[in-house]
Amino acid sequence: MKKVAIAATAIALIAGPTLAGPDDDNLVINDETTLVTETAAPAHMENVDTIYSGWRFRTDETQALQLDDFDNPAMIFVDQAMDLFNTVDGTEGKSCSSCHESVEGFAGLSATMPKVMNGKLTTMEDFINGHRAKAMGAEPWKWSGAEMQSMVALIGLQSRGMPMNVAIDGEAAPYWEQGKEMYYTRYGQLELSCANCHEESYGQMIRADHLSQGQINGFPTYRLKQAKLISRHNRFRGCIRDTRAETFAEGSDEFRALELYVASRSNGLSIETPAVRQ
Repeated sequence: MKKVAIAATAIALIAGPTLAGPDDDNLVINDETTLVTETAAPAHMENVDTIYSGWRFRTDETQALQLDDFDNPAMIFVDQAMDLFNTVDGTEGKSCSSCHESVEGFAGLSATMPKVMNGKLTTMEDFINGHRAKAMGAEPWKWSGAEMQSMVALIGLQSRGMPMNVAIDGEAAPYWEQGKEMYYTRYGQLELSCANCHEESYGQMIRADHLSQGQINGFPTYRLKQAKLISRHNRFRGCIRDTRAETFAEGSDEFRALELYVASRSNGLSIETPAVRQ
């Protein structure tokens, strides 16, 4: 089994470390919003000095899709979410806009999520479904469903350009520790952890693509491979599945904790939501 893991790691090391993309590596959206895609690693990261957005590892063609909202294929889902924001649903006869004057009022929220609210680690999906249940009397949306991830993207867009600033102390500390343990735990028949790829081997080639640092400041992200918005937990599930292991469910306590830890590794990078990846 260990031989298999070593072989898998060797595949990732075919090429030397490199960052894909244009020479200047500047992400400026709509010629007006400059985003931070490289900065000093947060103090709590022990093995990495500099953190990079996943945008820095993509091809020029993929990077270009984020430079203008007219070219970003994720924006059609944001537009759909705006319609949902104003749509009455549930037994209370209310829409999101019945309580929230405008979606712009959510500016800054995504930069701090997930966080502990009412004694529970809460993700943006939890926040949305909680409001749907309590204020609207509406049925919950599926975690990675189009409606949910479109709304997560719409709310996240209000924080675009703001730095990630997820709290890891106080009530959040035990969840963060749980997520950190998961990040460094080897899973599956390949005996690979998140760190094996995204900390030890980022910038290397695996199959026909570059390994990124696994930052999630651009999620939900539009994956060209799947032609839709992909949630953080969907990506976690896919990564663990690729180690040939039984994975956790989207919305599980395990993935909530992992989301907190991985989000904290992005502290200082700009919110890119909705990003585009291959």
